[in-house]
Amino acid sequence: MTKGVIEFRNVSFRYPGTKELVLDHVSLKIEPSEKIAVVGKNGSGKTTLVKLLCRLYEPEEGEILWNGKNIREYDLREWQKIFAIVFQDYSLLSLTLGQNVAASEQYEAERAKEVLQLAGFGERLNKLKKGLETVVYPEYEQDGVSFSGGEEQKIAIARAIYKGGQICILDEPTAALDPVSESRVYESFDEIVKGKTAVYISHRLSSCKFSDRIFVLDNGKIAESGTHEALLSQNGLYAQLWQAQAQYYKV
Repeated sequence: MTKGVIEFRNVSFRYPGTKELVLDHVSLKIEPSEKIAVVGKNGSGKTTLVKLLCRLYEPEEGEILWNGKNIREYDLREWQKIFAIVFQDYSLLSLTLGQNVAASEQYEAERAKEVLQLAGFGERLNKLKKGLETVVYPEYEQDGVSFSGGEEQKIAIARAIYKGGQICILDEPTAALDPVSESRVYESFDEIVKGKTAVYISHRLSSCKFSDRIFVLDNGKIAESGTHEALLSQNGLYAQLWQAQAQYYKV
């Protein structure tokens, strides 16, 4: 697929069996190669927005367009191929580290090492006796390794980088990382996604420093949108969220 404009047009959604709208007539547009941050408090609808874009769910009302064409009109498999995603509920398998990164039995070793380095896992990789052939988890291999939550997140991020794709999405991928490590991951990812569309989903705001525009969700609606500087000057919800975390993300 060629590069395209993503548009949410009056999109509403509620999960089956519930009454409350998770997204309430959301409209937004993302230009090709634009880096977008979607922020807000927990439960504001951030992850739901991404799941609708990936067609894991369908809107209850409204439509999502790619270059003016409803995404429902594309073959589902072909549509999902254009995404490189790290969801907050990622999982690793009891396979080798290299296979986990490639999500495949076969992998390119140099490429796997490169993306692990970019994801902040390089130092840990150098300490592993078997390197990329290290088995993740000890359940099936006596010398398998259990990694920390932060290390597992870095492996999941490396997997997304390895895959590539036109649209890169990070959905709360750094929750288990300290603020310094989190900022380094975003710095690396910012270099990787040059020329691609990127969507950063977070209730922590380090990603906003690397974004062209920011959408602030509140109770399923877009409360504010604009650049980091413009939103701070408005002294609204975004400014409140930023000030609450300013000790970590001073610019």
